[in-house]
Amino acid sequence: MNLYRGCTHGCIYCDSRSDVYNMNHKFEDVEVKKNALELLKKELLKRPKAMIGTGAMTDPYIPLEKHLKYLRKSLELIYRYGFGFTCITKSDLILRDLDLIKKINEKSKVVVQMTLTTADDDLCRILEPQVCTTSRRVEVLKILQDEGIPTVVWLCPILPYINDTAENISSILDFCIDSGVKGIVCFEMGMTLRDGDRQYYYKKLDEHFPGLKEKYINEFGNNYSIPSPNNKQLMAIFNEKTNKHGILSKLDEVFKYISHFPQNSVQSRLI
Repeated sequence: MNLYRGCTHGCIYCDSRSDVYNMNHKFEDVEVKKNALELLKKELLKRPKAMIGTGAMTDPYIPLEKHLKYLRKSLELIYRYGFGFTCITKSDLILRDLDLIKKINEKSKVVVQMTLTTADDDLCRILEPQVCTTSRRVEVLKILQDEGIPTVVWLCPILPYINDTAENISSILDFCIDSGVKGIVCFEMGMTLRDGDRQYYYKKLDEHFPGLKEKYINEFGNNYSIPSPNNKQLMAIFNEKTNKHGILSKLDEVFKYISHFPQNSVQSRLI
């Protein structure tokens, strides 16, 4: 489900800005799906029990959620009708709903997915300026671990010549190990760029990394897939650490873990 369309986190690399999604309003002018809760309730009443996911296009915990509480109200419905829940976020606002998340996890299943791109908080404030820093997200992961909530980390995007270093990848993996994450989503080391996203990203490169835009243009042209030149070395670090610590790292295994709904969940009476 997508409760909102557009985002105010300001991440300089966001693929959701791409023209392919046909957004007909300014990206930061968030569109609210006013009937989302009504539609969700109808779907929950007629569908078999499963995991309900959100956050693929827009982080559900944007600042607007503080006031509208659409996601919190969605969680109340998900709990009432005995479904599971998973979301992708960069925000510590998720802790506001920890009470409901724990209740859902006790009845069925929850997986919280948290994006980590850089271990450096100063760099994080450039790449993801309007959302909590990496160190705060790691604190959230540890709180969720202490509360028995399973977590998965998205290790992406990895931006060539910015955060594609062995030190950065090793540090993020150490955060994951310390936080007891179940799995890590990694599409190898690199990023994607297409029209809409590319122009915004290049504008931000000019602001924060002068000269790097020209390097991207010369090296990658208008390619959709932008691999890090350090991919082989960084993937070796990734594979070694995840294997050593028993963290799910193959994409099919991670997504299977996230989407699997336990058949022995406590079923609730429809209300």
